[in-house]
Amino acid sequence: MRKLKLDELNRVDIQEFKEQEKLPVVVVLDNVRSMHNVGSVFRTADGFSIEKVVLCGITAQPPHREIEKTALGATQSVDWIHFEDTLVAIDTLRAKGYQIIAIEQAENSTMLNTFKPDPAQKYALIFGNEVNGVSDEAMQKIDNCIEIPQFGTKHSFNIVISAGIVLWDFFAKLKL
Repeated sequence: MRKLKLDELNRVDIQEFKEQEKLPVVVVLDNVRSMHNVGSVFRTADGFSIEKVVLCGITAQPPHREIEKTALGATQSVDWIHFEDTLVAIDTLRAKGYQIIAIEQAENSTMLNTFKPDPAQKYALIFGNEVNGVSDEAMQKIDNCIEIPQFGTKHSFNIVISAGIVLWDFFAKLKL
């Protein structure tokens, strides 16, 4: 078996990416501290061709060298916007027809493997701070909560791992 060379991958360029159909999903980062996590979420967002990344509160914004270390240029391909307040972001997205879903461990959450996204619906997926998760204030405004099943001794996945798992699941259920 031979690994493919970069020029054999037939990737789209940034302009083609901007014009292609997107997964009807935006990722909302609720006060994410680590710029490496922010950059990695951008790279994951590019890989699954989502609509946009919404950066809230203290979440760092491009351009920044520490974000680019892991984004590897995805901040140029993926649209993004910043809101000072996550609650304002939620209200704005809801007004545009997005279903607001926290990715969190909570009472009455829906396990990811049982969640069935509607192809006609747009989704805003909120990923929280590395220590505190999705803020309590944001949790009061969500439409649904999805939990990733876990079977080990740790209490949570890293935000980037969570984003990768959930975005892959949405992509597979909606596009494959």
